This record gives sequence, C-alpha cells and structure tokens, in this order.
Amino acid sequence: MDASERQTRTHLMRLFDANGFHPRSDLGQNFLIDLNLIEFVVRHAELDSRDVALEVGTGTGGMTTFLAAKAGHVVTVEVDKNVYKLALAATSGLENVTLLHTDALKNKNQLHPEVLETVRRELAREPDRRLKLTANLPYHVAAPIIGNLIATDLPWERMVVTVQFEMGERMMAAPRTAEYGAMAIWLQSQCRIQILKKLGPQVFWPRPQVDSAVVLVTPDPELAAKIEHREFFHDFLRRVFTLRRKHLCGAIATLYKGHITRPQIEELLGGLGLGENARAEEIEVATLVELSNRMVRLIGTECLSEG
Repeated sequence: MDASERQTRTHLMRLFDANGFHPRSDLGQNFLIDLNLIEFVVRHAELDSRDVALEVGTGTGGMTTFLAAKAGHVVTVEVDKNVYKLALAATSGLENVTLLHTDALKNKNQLHPEVLETVRRELAREPDRRLKLTANLPYHVAAPIIGNLIATDLPWERMVVTVQFEMGERMMAAPRTAEYGAMAIWLQSQCRIQILKKLGPQVFWPRPQVDSAVVLVTPDPELAAKIEHREFFHDFLRRVFTLRRKHLCGAIATLYKGHITRPQIEELLGGLGLGENARAEEIEVATLVELSNRMVRLIGTECLSEG
C-alpha cells in the first residue's frame, strides 16, 4: 500500500475499526488526510540527508514515511500505545527512523530527556547535521513543544508545523492585543514566524472544531544574541504574564519579593521610558528583553530556583 492510500479517511477509519479503538480527543489526535498538504509541510521543511527531522505526534506514520524519504534521520514520538503499534508497523522497513513511545514533554517546561538524548545522538553522527521540527502537532502540546525546543541548546534550523490557527495568530501577536503573551514574546525575541497556509477542518480526521495553520519558524541569531540570559528571560516572561493585568511595577515587586526593592524597580522601568502604570502586555518585545537583561544584572539568577 502506498503512502496516499495509508493516509485517507476511509483507510484510517477501517484501520482503527479493525484494531478496536478510536482516535483520542484528549491527545489531540486529528490526522492530516490530505496528501498534498503532507507534501506541502515536508517540502517547506527543506529536508536533505544532513537533517534530523523531529516529529511529535507520529500518529499512524502517514507523515513519517515522507520525512524518511527526505531526511538523513527521523526521530518521531508517539505517546498513545495503540497508535504507536500502528506507526511501528508502518515504519518497520525504514532504517532511518527512530520511533519513540513516550510523552514528548517531561513537564510543561521541559522536553522529555529520552527525546533530547535521541536527537542529540543522531545529530552527533555527522558534524554538519541539522535539526528540523516537522510535524502535525497535537493541539494541546504545540505551544510547549515549540517553546521548549527553542529553550534548549539544540541546533535547530527550522520548524514547519501544523497548529491551531488561533495559536499561529498568538505566535505573531503584537503588543496591546489579547493574544500577546509570554509565548509570542519568547518566539519573537529570537525567531521569525510566518503562517504559510490556513487549513480548514475537512483536511483532518476526525475533524477538529477549529481551523488550523501550517506555520514556519526560523531562528534569528541577531535577535537572540540580545538576550543576555535566556533562562532568566524565559522564566521572567512566564512570571510576569501570570499577572498580565497588573501594573508591571507591582507585578515584579510581588514576583521577585526579597530580590529587588520597589525603588529599584521604578528606576529600572524609568530607565526604559516606562511609567509605573505600564503593563507587560503593552510593552514591545525588545523593551522586555532589555528589562530582563537589566534585572538579571541587578539581582542575578538565584531567584530561578524558586520560580
């Protein structure tokens, strides 16, 4: 059976029925059933023999086989034991595929160590190997997968992923909009983001209740270099956006109590042209990066272990 037959709605329905289980909505199992769109995603990943493709959400292996035809190696991750068995059968003849049966996340702030170790091992096989996340990401893990991959020291070069369309908009959100938050700032502080295509529910099985998007994320080293301490900045964003409606001065005083005084906060904000009534959701990305830089110079990183 060729790849196009394996990934049709009819075949998937028969496959699940024959095995006595159904797609799990709690795991965000919506399988991409349009072959042209699978090819679109893989084409925009620009894979070649130097690349390690990371796929989160193997599903039945429909996209995995396309990735394996282009990439030097594919590390693909599936958490559901039932679907994992189907993917194992679909990829059994592919020597350049490592299929992991695990959650891709250790927790909401970290990728799973097994995933990281496997990716690092494959990258180390050749000196010029590159990492590219290429996946139909389950909606409920898309944000932490993307955000936490950026937070690692892995040499990723490209992400081409399907996500909920609303999330794609949040990734690109501007200050003073409801969608602007920690994720948008974390990504925009060190990446370029582009929505390549909007997808309707009909291209998935089962059909989701929302539109989706194919999103391209590429690193911007010049922007990233402006962040003096990435771990502190990441932690800072998470903290201040838990109190996004509160004035930033008061939020920092609350969140970093014992590490910084209110007069010091007022001086920091004033030095950046921010009044004491400024809110994090109103502030440009570059200004938040500089505020984080000045804070870490002033108070150090001891507070990270508490956050």
